[in-house]
Amino acid sequence: MSYAIIGFGKIGQALAHAFARKNIEVTVASRRPPEALASQARAIGPTVVAKSLGDALEADTIILAVPFGEHREVAKALPSWKGKTVIDATNAFPVPEELDGLPSSAFVAKSFTGAKLVKGFNHLIAATLDADPIVEGGHRVVFLSSDDEDAIAPVAALAKQLGFAPITLGKLNEGGALVHARGRTWGQLIFQDLFKKEQ
Repeated sequence: MSYAIIGFGKIGQALAHAFARKNIEVTVASRRPPEALASQARAIGPTVVAKSLGDALEADTIILAVPFGEHREVAKALPSWKGKTVIDATNAFPVPEELDGLPSSAFVAKSFTGAKLVKGFNHLIAATLDADPIVEGGHRVVFLSSDDEDAIAPVAALAKQLGFAPITLGKLNEGGALVHARGRTWGQLIFQDLFKKEQ
Protein backbone atom coordinates (compact mmCIF):
# COMPACT_ATOMS: atom_id res chain seq x y z
CA MET A 1 0.00 0.00 0.00
CA SER A 2 1.40 3.41 -0.96
CA TYR A 3 0.46 6.73 0.63
CA ALA A 4 0.54 10.39 -0.35
CA ILE A 5 -0.36 13.59 1.49
CA ILE A 6 -1.62 16.37 -0.76
CA GLY A 7 -1.14 19.73 0.91
CA PHE A 8 1.93 20.60 2.95
CA GLY A 9 0.63 23.21 5.35
CA LYS A 10 0.29 22.64 9.09
CA ILE A 11 -2.00 19.60 8.79
CA GLY A 12 -0.02 18.03 5.93
CA GLN A 13 3.23 18.44 7.86
CA ALA A 14 1.68 17.08 11.07
CA LEU A 15 0.52 13.99 9.19
CA ALA A 16 3.97 13.63 7.60
CA HIS A 17 5.47 13.61 11.13
CA ALA A 18 3.05 10.80 12.08
CA PHE A 19 4.32 8.70 9.14
CA ALA A 20 7.95 9.54 9.88
CA ARG A 21 7.62 8.48 13.54
CA LYS A 22 6.66 4.98 12.38
CA ASN A 23 9.13 4.86 9.44
CA ILE A 24 6.29 4.51 6.94
CA GLU A 25 7.07 5.91 3.51
CA VAL A 26 4.81 8.72 2.36
CA THR A 27 4.91 11.08 -0.60
CA VAL A 28 4.09 14.76 -0.07
CA ALA A 29 2.98 17.25 -2.71
CA SER A 30 1.34 20.64 -3.01
CA ARG A 31 0.80 23.37 -5.58
CA ARG A 32 4.45 24.29 -5.11
CA PRO A 33 7.10 22.34 -7.06
CA PRO A 34 8.66 19.39 -5.20
CA GLU A 35 12.02 21.21 -4.93
CA ALA A 36 10.29 23.82 -2.73
CA LEU A 37 9.15 21.09 -0.29
CA ALA A 38 12.21 18.84 -0.41
CA SER A 39 14.31 20.29 2.43
CA GLN A 40 11.29 20.53 4.76
CA ALA A 41 10.29 16.96 3.88
CA ARG A 42 13.84 15.69 4.55
CA ALA A 43 13.88 17.53 7.89
CA ILE A 44 10.76 15.62 8.97
CA GLY A 45 12.33 12.26 8.16
CA PRO A 46 13.90 10.06 5.48
CA THR A 47 10.59 8.30 4.72
CA VAL A 48 8.92 11.60 3.72
CA VAL A 49 9.53 12.25 0.01
CA ALA A 50 8.49 15.37 -1.91
CA LYS A 51 7.18 14.71 -5.42
CA SER A 52 5.13 16.47 -8.07
CA LEU A 53 1.36 16.32 -7.69
CA GLY A 54 1.10 13.97 -10.68
CA ASP A 55 3.66 11.55 -9.23
CA ALA A 56 2.15 11.73 -5.74
CA LEU A 57 -1.28 10.79 -7.10
CA GLU A 58 0.07 7.40 -8.20
CA ALA A 59 -0.27 6.33 -4.54
CA ASP A 60 -3.09 3.96 -3.56
CA THR A 61 -4.24 6.11 -0.64
CA ILE A 62 -4.35 9.90 -0.86
CA ILE A 63 -4.75 12.10 2.22
CA LEU A 64 -6.37 15.39 1.28
CA ALA A 65 -4.86 18.09 3.52
CA VAL A 66 -5.53 21.18 1.40
CA PRO A 67 -7.86 24.07 2.32
CA PHE A 68 -11.44 22.91 1.66
CA GLY A 69 -11.92 25.23 -1.34
CA GLU A 70 -8.97 23.67 -3.19
CA HIS A 71 -10.25 20.10 -3.30
CA ARG A 72 -11.66 20.52 -6.82
CA GLU A 73 -8.26 21.53 -8.21
CA VAL A 74 -6.72 18.36 -6.79
CA ALA A 75 -9.60 16.28 -8.17
CA LYS A 76 -8.98 17.61 -11.69
CA ALA A 77 -5.45 16.19 -11.65
CA LEU A 78 -6.76 12.68 -12.48
CA PRO A 79 -9.43 11.81 -15.06
CA SER A 80 -10.70 8.98 -12.84
CA TRP A 81 -10.09 8.14 -9.19
CA LYS A 82 -11.17 4.52 -9.55
CA GLY A 83 -9.08 2.23 -7.35
CA LYS A 84 -7.99 5.10 -5.07
CA THR A 85 -8.91 5.73 -1.46
CA VAL A 86 -9.15 9.42 -0.54
CA ILE A 87 -8.95 10.37 3.14
CA ASP A 88 -10.61 13.75 3.52
CA ALA A 89 -8.85 15.65 6.32
CA THR A 90 -10.36 19.00 5.29
CA ASN A 91 -12.82 21.15 7.22
CA ALA A 92 -15.38 23.54 5.73
CA PHE A 93 -16.27 26.36 8.11
CA PRO A 94 -18.48 28.27 7.99
CA VAL A 95 -20.31 25.84 5.72
CA PRO A 96 -20.56 27.28 2.18
CA GLU A 97 -24.08 27.51 0.75
CA GLU A 98 -22.95 25.47 -2.27
CA LEU A 99 -22.88 22.34 -0.08
CA ASP A 100 -26.67 22.37 -0.31
CA GLY A 101 -27.15 20.65 3.05
CA LEU A 102 -24.64 17.86 2.34
CA PRO A 103 -21.91 16.96 4.83
CA SER A 104 -18.70 18.52 3.47
CA SER A 105 -17.11 15.14 2.71
CA ALA A 106 -20.15 14.00 0.71
CA PHE A 107 -19.70 17.21 -1.30
CA VAL A 108 -15.96 16.53 -1.72
CA ALA A 109 -16.70 12.95 -2.84
CA LYS A 110 -18.65 14.27 -5.85
CA SER A 111 -15.39 15.70 -7.27
CA PHE A 112 -13.37 12.50 -6.80
CA THR A 113 -15.25 10.30 -9.25
CA GLY A 114 -14.72 6.59 -8.60
CA ALA A 115 -12.72 7.02 -5.37
CA LYS A 116 -13.56 5.48 -2.02
CA LEU A 117 -13.77 8.46 0.31
CA VAL A 118 -13.21 8.35 4.06
CA LYS A 119 -13.54 11.32 6.40
CA GLY A 120 -10.67 11.17 8.89
CA PHE A 121 -7.89 12.99 10.76
CA ASN A 122 -9.85 16.26 10.46
CA HIS A 123 -11.03 16.75 14.04
CA LEU A 124 -7.60 17.24 15.66
CA ILE A 125 -5.78 20.56 15.44
CA ALA A 126 -2.36 20.43 13.75
CA ALA A 127 -0.35 20.70 16.99
CA THR A 128 -2.22 17.72 18.48
CA LEU A 129 -1.97 15.69 15.28
CA ASP A 130 1.75 16.45 15.22
CA ALA A 131 2.36 15.07 18.74
CA ASP A 132 3.00 11.43 19.60
CA PRO A 133 -0.47 9.80 19.69
CA ILE A 134 0.53 7.42 22.49
CA VAL A 135 -0.13 9.25 25.75
CA GLU A 136 -0.23 7.87 29.30
CA GLY A 137 -0.77 4.31 28.11
CA GLY A 138 -3.61 5.32 25.80
CA HIS A 139 -3.89 6.12 22.10
CA ARG A 140 -5.23 9.39 20.70
CA VAL A 141 -8.56 8.75 18.97
CA VAL A 142 -9.23 9.47 15.30
CA PHE A 143 -12.79 9.36 14.01
CA LEU A 144 -13.51 7.78 10.63
CA SER A 145 -16.69 7.84 8.57
CA SER A 146 -17.54 6.78 5.02
CA ASP A 147 -20.43 5.85 2.79
CA ASP A 148 -18.26 2.97 1.52
CA GLU A 149 -17.96 0.33 4.25
CA ASP A 150 -15.07 -1.44 2.48
CA ALA A 151 -12.97 1.71 2.62
CA ILE A 152 -12.99 2.04 6.42
CA ALA A 153 -10.97 -1.08 7.35
CA PRO A 154 -7.73 -0.18 5.49
CA VAL A 155 -7.87 3.42 6.76
CA ALA A 156 -8.46 2.16 10.32
CA ALA A 157 -5.46 -0.16 9.87
CA LEU A 158 -3.34 2.80 8.76
CA ALA A 159 -4.49 4.86 11.76
CA LYS A 160 -3.47 1.99 14.07
CA GLN A 161 -0.09 1.71 12.33
CA LEU A 162 0.43 5.42 12.99
CA GLY A 163 -0.33 4.86 16.70
CA PHE A 164 -3.90 6.20 16.79
CA ALA A 165 -7.07 4.50 18.01
CA PRO A 166 -9.60 4.59 15.15
CA ILE A 167 -13.29 4.87 15.99
CA THR A 168 -15.78 4.36 13.18
CA LEU A 169 -18.77 6.69 13.14
CA GLY A 170 -20.66 5.10 10.24
CA LYS A 171 -21.92 6.94 7.19
CA LEU A 172 -21.04 10.55 6.44
CA ASN A 173 -24.55 11.90 7.08
CA GLU A 174 -25.08 9.79 10.20
CA GLY A 175 -22.29 9.49 12.78
CA GLY A 176 -19.98 11.33 10.41
CA ALA A 177 -22.04 14.47 10.93
CA LEU A 178 -20.46 14.69 14.40
CA VAL A 179 -17.16 15.75 12.82
CA HIS A 180 -18.57 18.08 10.16
CA ALA A 181 -19.51 21.71 10.59
CA ARG A 182 -23.21 22.52 10.26
CA GLY A 183 -24.08 26.07 9.35
CA ARG A 184 -21.96 28.20 11.69
CA THR A 185 -21.30 25.56 14.35
CA TRP A 186 -18.74 22.76 14.45
CA GLY A 187 -19.81 19.15 14.84
CA GLN A 188 -19.80 17.92 18.44
CA LEU A 189 -16.62 15.87 18.08
CA ILE A 190 -14.52 18.50 16.31
CA PHE A 191 -11.44 19.41 18.39
CA GLN A 192 -12.17 16.67 20.93
CA ASP A 193 -8.82 15.26 22.01
CA LEU A 194 -9.85 11.84 23.32
CA PHE A 195 -7.81 8.80 24.31
CA LYS A 196 -8.56 5.11 24.25
CA LYS A 197 -6.83 2.92 26.83
CA GLU A 198 -5.43 -0.47 25.85
CA GLN A 199 -7.83 -3.29 26.64
